[in-house]
Amino acid sequence: MYGLGILKGLSVTWKRFWDTYIDDISWAVSGKKRYRTEEGIKHRSSKNTKGIFTVQYPEEQLIVPEEFRFLPFLVYDELADGTKDIRCTSCGICAKVCPPQCIWIVRSNDPVTGKPVAVPAAYYLDADICMNCGFCAEYCPFDAIKMDHNFDIASTERSVYNLERLLKPASYYAEIRPQNFTMEEEARKAKEAAKAAKAKAAAAPAA
Repeated sequence: MYGLGILKGLSVTWKRFWDTYIDDISWAVSGKKRYRTEEGIKHRSSKNTKGIFTVQYPEEQLIVPEEFRFLPFLVYDELADGTKDIRCTSCGICAKVCPPQCIWIVRSNDPVTGKPVAVPAAYYLDADICMNCGFCAEYCPFDAIKMDHNFDIASTERSVYNLERLLKPASYYAEIRPQNFTMEEEARKAKEAAKAAKAKAAAAPAA
């Protein structure tokens, strides 16, 4: 029948409209908040939601999954004396594998010998060019660069991040990617244990 498709489309809108109020009432009766709470946002992001499922950005933001990736950041370990032990050795692998070539690294040199030092003197990331592919984090052999979850970085100026702005502690990485952090720590400890066992076995005949 002519116009039946339009009526079917409008019926979907009409059902969503009333389901919103019904769902709101059920949440209010149960004493839970459907808006501006983590529980409410998770519900409206799931397949079980009824009625409106729009997230009221920026007052509300979607809860991103652990594997969500945005701009990369550099990881440092916090030492007992409060200093930052930067994992990056300025090897340059991240800059080489970067498809849009948005990473620039300045290597450090020993002032006495002139030889390279495994600490970056400067590190720059052009956030306007970065395509968030994650190659830099994937290919880094020292787990020194990871993908962040912070996507709310709109700016009216060109965003070129320097070393200080890119540095974040390992505790932050553990907070946003707990499963990945746990797996990496277990792999690191297993590698260290295997290395220690190998060294012990090599020292045994000499003893």
